[in-house]
Amino acid sequence: MAARLKAEFGASCQLIEGGGGVFDVVVDGALLHSKRQCADQFPDADKLVSAIKARGC
Repeated sequence: MAARLKAEFGASCQLIEGGGGVFDVVVDGALLHSKRQCADQFPDADKLVSAIKARGC
């Protein structure tokens, strides 16, 4: 996913280790995906890219 975001946006992605199965995607302080809130599902890369583009990034 980091490679896809770098290719699409030139983004620098950072993994912040946590615990308890948390996987959140935050862009400019806005939560775009939370695995915990989405029935333990990882984000779909295409949907994530679309959500970022919708924010005007």
